[in-house]
Amino acid sequence: MKIRSVTIDLDGTLLDTVGDLTVACNAMLADLERPPFAEHEINAFVGKGMAVLVERCLGAAAADAQLLAHAIERFRVHYAESNGRSTRIYPGVLEGIAELQRLGLPLGCVTNKPAMFTEPLLERMGLAGHFKAVVSGDTLPFKKPRPEPLWHACAALGSAPESNLHIGDSANDIAAARAAGCPVLCVPYGYNEGTPVDSAECDALVSDLVEAAAWAASFVCKTA
Repeated sequence: MKIRSVTIDLDGTLLDTVGDLTVACNAMLADLERPPFAEHEINAFVGKGMAVLVERCLGAAAADAQLLAHAIERFRVHYAESNGRSTRIYPGVLEGIAELQRLGLPLGCVTNKPAMFTEPLLERMGLAGHFKAVVSGDTLPFKKPRPEPLWHACAALGSAPESNLHIGDSANDIAAARAAGCPVLCVPYGYNEGTPVDSAECDALVSDLVEAAAWAASFVCKTA
């Protein structure tokens, strides 16, 4: 295995965004006169994009297509206001990014978050300049766990999928990477939809991006 590029998940891997998502979800639910959720409950809903997050908040009521569409629109409004307000960068992220860049690896961010929230959030958190490619949940017709977002990022980074290391926090990332043909590392601290990642399912379970960079260093392709 030779690594020529790295793609990284956003929510739960680079950034702890659940506080802002909880505010937006509960404001949306208040608009619909529905009860709120605790932050740890919203944490378990995160992972497959905005629409699925809203569906999970609505439960069985999400079967009403008109209600779901209205709820998604209300969530968009509220999340545009809360996006980045209480988000924090996870420990080790900045140091890990710096080490990956020192290794000469171009970086991409691949997320299921819509672009209207992804790009402002990366800018607000001072991370945008680190990524040569950003693939959001609506960049393509497909989201993770489909492989297309990773393939799209690899093309932008000038790397074949088998030479691209993906780093994420959930089975969603593992499935996308496996389908795309990418090696994959997982961190244990993010949003895993209530199912902790198993080290047997990824190439390695690493404590943070610093450890991910140390793992990658052994596989960096030194040739052009």
